[in-house]
Amino acid sequence: MNQRARLSLVVIQVLIFSLLLALMGRLFYLQVAAVDIYKDAALSIQSRDIATPATRGLIVDSSGVPLALNRVGIAVTLDRTIIDKQADKGVALLQSLAALLKIKYVDIYQRTRLCGELPKGNRAGCWTGSRFQPIPITKEADPEIALQIVERSDLYPGVSATPISIRNYPANDGVNAAHLLGYIGPLTESDLSGVNGRSYFRSESIGKTGLELEYDEYLRGTPGIKTVIVDRKEAVTSISQNIEPVGGDHLVTSIDVRVQRAAEDALADAVGRARASGYPSDGAAAVVMDVRNGQILAIASYPTFDPNAYERGLTFAEAKNLYNEKAGVPALSRALQGLFAPASTFKAVSVFAAASAGYDLNGYYDCPAEVEVGTRAFQNYESKAQGRISMKKAIAVSCDTVWYRIAFDEWLRDGGLKPKADANDYFYTAAKGFQIGVKTGIDLPSESSGRLADREWRKAWYAENKDFYCNYKTRAPKSQQTPFLVQLAYENCLDGDKIRAGDAVNFSIGQGDTVITPIKLTQMYAAIANGGTIWKPTVGKAIVKTDGTVIERVEPEKLGTLPAEKSTIKFLQSALREVNISGTGAGIFSGFPIAVSGKTGTGEVYGKNSDGRDKANTSWFASYAPTKKPRFAVVMMVSQGGFGASTSGVGVRKIYETLFGVEGSKVSSAKIIFPSGVPQVVLPKISPATKVKVPK
Repeated sequence: MNQRARLSLVVIQVLIFSLLLALMGRLFYLQVAAVDIYKDAALSIQSRDIATPATRGLIVDSSGVPLALNRVGIAVTLDRTIIDKQADKGVALLQSLAALLKIKYVDIYQRTRLCGELPKGNRAGCWTGSRFQPIPITKEADPEIALQIVERSDLYPGVSATPISIRNYPANDGVNAAHLLGYIGPLTESDLSGVNGRSYFRSESIGKTGLELEYDEYLRGTPGIKTVIVDRKEAVTSISQNIEPVGGDHLVTSIDVRVQRAAEDALADAVGRARASGYPSDGAAAVVMDVRNGQILAIASYPTFDPNAYERGLTFAEAKNLYNEKAGVPALSRALQGLFAPASTFKAVSVFAAASAGYDLNGYYDCPAEVEVGTRAFQNYESKAQGRISMKKAIAVSCDTVWYRIAFDEWLRDGGLKPKADANDYFYTAAKGFQIGVKTGIDLPSESSGRLADREWRKAWYAENKDFYCNYKTRAPKSQQTPFLVQLAYENCLDGDKIRAGDAVNFSIGQGDTVITPIKLTQMYAAIANGGTIWKPTVGKAIVKTDGTVIERVEPEKLGTLPAEKSTIKFLQSALREVNISGTGAGIFSGFPIAVSGKTGTGEVYGKNSDGRDKANTSWFASYAPTKKPRFAVVMMVSQGGFGASTSGVGVRKIYETLFGVEGSKVSSAKIIFPSGVPQVVLPKISPATKVKVPK
């Protein structure tokens, strides 16, 4: 064997030895170092986790009356992984179930389709979860029918019937509170992905809107986990762990069922009266707040919906109706999400602006029928002249022309269309002091921030919309090229990035592009009532364990103070009282035994019709009471509801009648909701059986 052959042999031997060494090392790693890892992996192949949902915590009012609780039902569910394997994709099975359960086939079909399987415009009532979850067809099956399904599994493959806990909204004292409470629903793929920082089991239901969503972390509890070991045929051979579910914690709210009922009834009544007077009145909202701490006693939106429908299973028609504009979009919470021009209720802001600009609040000003601003004439409320009047009187009778003149003069001083670098912008600064354009921070999801149409907003809006308005005749359909809209487009193209004279004067009376929510206006008037403190509105009061232990209290939170002298606030308080003595609210509160301060507002909203010319009034009434020692702020808004006083003002009075136990022109001490004058402070005992305390 020559030298070269011996060298090759040595190299081969070394390679073989290296391979053997590597193999031995790998075996050592697998059998010793990584034994735990692979033991767990092997176990997971043989094990299955079965999650048992926890009983959801109750939501109660401040007295312990249940707003949301649980009851037992029988759920009929469908396994899509089984029926999808059938030749007809389960069509015959669904038809048979529809007949058995007396549910329309279209509803069963819709409920068992994944939302992604349906076209975008036709997803009402679709399944938001996974196809690997049992999909509920109904949660309230008749026990006899459920027994038929269980006994005839050959006829109903992939269909199960099991007892479950059903979330129930009992409507105690007739209270709906759907937008407040929200509802629960199945997990979506987004939920399961952990985007919200939480982990779930597929079998769970979680809060989707309202308090159910906001406090879901506490309410849902901890699901139980049973881990079973199965063989190749999926037969259970043993149980490796069994962790019992832990029920959710209870939520005590500041809501009072009796006040909530009064607010809901007052809203329905206001809408009915508006429609009887010829107004379309497509929606309304009401809020009642404790001015001393921001706690919400009632919050309601109209139209509403039945939150139990989600647990029962929305029909296709019900699901579509929730977002139907002709039905008023019942799913929309107008109290939190509705954006409306505040109209004359905004004059509270203008008082602060005038004071900052140096105007004498105790002086007298001309209130003509109209004021010329540039080439346009801006008219007074109902085009009436009031002569020379005090500023307090101007607030009381809602004189617009006083504010037109002040706002126009200040606009000119700030440079008009060529604003100064150091423009005072008293009106916009005052609005920022009220935190307009900023969310209140209420502990409810999906609150709108509103819009403060100041110089910064105007520039941003113009940059975004300039191309559309400057090419309006090219971009807009023929049906929208009416003289009014064409002229509007021209003006917005020409100088839409600037605060024009018309924008400035409209801003002073709460008209134009500035919009707010009813909850924001309530926060504003509560701050006026209490002397200047802006409170964060809150609904939750405390999180309580099932054994009564208080886990967490929701403490009142100050968000700031109104930027005004005490004398300015006192002047405004005096003027708001005058509204209901000799002003626009006098007729509504004539003979009312409790002194109420407030302000009417009638927002002239253009563009509700196809050509954009006709206007539909937004009715507002913002108030607080009692005047001397304010406790409650009450705000009502009725969209397309007519005048502030005659529609919303009447509704607000009805709410105060309940709060103070007023019958006609007298107070009935037996019917006062809070005899001490203060809502309940002590946390209640929580029981599903707690009843409403009805005043005698």
